[in-house]
Formats: sequence, structure tokens, C-alpha cells
Amino acid sequence: MPVMTYIEAIRQGIWEEMERDDRVFMIGEDIGAHGGAFKLSAGMQEHFGPNRIVDTPLAENAFVGAAIGAALMGLRPIVEMQFADFISTCYDLIVNYAAKARYRWAAGVPIVIRGPSGGGVRGGPFHSNNPEIAFVHTPGLKVVVPATAYDAKGLIKAAIRDPDPVLYFEHKLLYRRIKEDVPAEDYVVPLGQARVARAGTDISVITYGAMVYVALEAAEKLAQEGDGVDVEVIDLRCLVPLDREAVLATVRKTSRVILLHEDTRTAGFAGELAALIASDAFDYLDAPVLRVTAPDCPVPYSPPLEDAFLPHAADVIAAVRRSMAY
Repeated sequence: MPVMTYIEAIRQGIWEEMERDDRVFMIGEDIGAHGGAFKLSAGMQEHFGPNRIVDTPLAENAFVGAAIGAALMGLRPIVEMQFADFISTCYDLIVNYAAKARYRWAAGVPIVIRGPSGGGVRGGPFHSNNPEIAFVHTPGLKVVVPATAYDAKGLIKAAIRDPDPVLYFEHKLLYRRIKEDVPAEDYVVPLGQARVARAGTDISVITYGAMVYVALEAAEKLAQEGDGVDVEVIDLRCLVPLDREAVLATVRKTSRVILLHEDTRTAGFAGELAALIASDAFDYLDAPVLRVTAPDCPVPYSPPLEDAFLPHAADVIAAVRRSMAY
């Protein structure tokens, strides 16, 4: 199997789906001649032509609306947000039109909206957000957050083939930092299936996206200490549909749980997971459910402040120790 970066895995998944299905096209800012802000689409316009790799003005609301219309007419658009933060300008179209079309008149909107998200790249408050929770809250949308190159390719292919709108948040810090073997043959990773990123017996860390690697770092450091706490790490992969059984199964197994995400705390996805665990697995808990998240403030531009803002392995380790001491 070829070794592939996270961003190349997404690129290859899109390329293969465009070769497989001529209804698939990409639309967004600077994705043609420029190859995209992160060069994901470099060379694609030359291969597929300007009718399938469509450059747009700086007008997210306009090209998301155009993509929704194209999807209603039978095409399968992939929208690239230059940064996930800019998706807020399209909120009305996504939640009131794309998300509700199947409910209102049984019309599928097979659109994928890709959003380079997350901090750690010194992008400041307008280029570093994790906006997933607004769309998790909206019935009719699926929300995908891959952590690995294998999943990035398999999930983008599954998202493109899905008959309904999918928000696909790809953490830009992972683009060229994560490399792994990725099959050359066609495969998909089904939406709504979590994975055990690290098996353990003492406590569970449930997370997604780039925070999977923070959790794994913390787990390895704890394993090397004298008491040798054995941490299980669950990578959700998808927030909607959520693999509820995977969440409950790990809580039943370890009886202690840390919920970790890079998004800010109040009304973040950890709160929904905590409610699920409290209602369906309370009797298995030996300690309170704990959250490790970013604080409730905009992402700082200053490197030291951004480092303090983002969750780190040390924060997870402190939460694990608190839970184990309960």
C-alpha cells in the first residue's frame, strides 16, 4: 500500500470519485488555476476541465446556493470552503434548504461541504475555528471529522456517495503531518462507525479529529508511568450519525470517561456525549464524566496564547489522574 499524507488521501478520494461518476464536480475559491489554498486540487482543473473544477468569486453564500441547486438537479457537488470559519456566511442555505429538503418534499441534496478547520497553525480567530456543533444540531445533516489518512479517503468517498448533505471537517494541522499506508484499491469507510484507536482497560478518552493524537500521546505517557494507567481511545470519526453503541460500550468496559474536543466548551459536543452516557450508562460509571476542551473564547492569534487555548496531552493526563483518584 502506498504511504500517503492526510491531504493527499482526501485529494485521491475526490479524484477517484470524479473519475467514477461524471456527476461529481468541485466548486470553490481559487481551486482551479491556483489549486486551492492548500493545493489539494492542484492539477485537477487541467485533468477534469473548468466545468468540473469550478473557480468562484469570494462569495460563499453564492456558490453554496449554486451547489445546492445543482444537487437538486441531479449533480453531486463538492464545495470547498477555503477555511471552515467562512461557512457561517452560508448558514441559512445549509440549515434551511439543504438540510430540510428531504423532509419538506423528499428531495435529496447530495452535496459535500469540505471545511479546513482547527487551530495550531497560527491562523487567528477567523481561520482556526471548529464550527461542527452548529451543524450537529441541525437535523438532516451528516457531520464527518476524520483523524487518519485512511479514514480521510474512505470517509470522503462515502460522503460523496451519500444521498444527503454532508459536512466534512478536515483538520488542516493534519494535512501534511499525518502519513500512513492507504489502500490503492477502491474502499469506503461507512459513515457512523467509530473506531478504537487504542484499546485500554482503565479509562476511556472519547474524541475526534486532531484531538485523537493528543489523546494517544497522553495514553502513551500514562502507560509509561509507574502506575501504568491503561487508556482506551475512541475516535468517533462521525458526529452525525453518531456511533452511540461504541460510546456506551467503552464506558461499560472501563467505567471512567474523559470527553475531549478542540471546540470551545459551552454547548460543545462533549455535553451531548455526557448526556448520552448519563442516561444510558450511568450505572457503569465509577467517577464523574470529565471534559477537556478549549475555553470559551475566540482562538488567539498570539502563539503562546493559542498554545494555552488548545487542549494538550498534559490536560488529558490531569483529567485522567483526577478521574482515577475519585
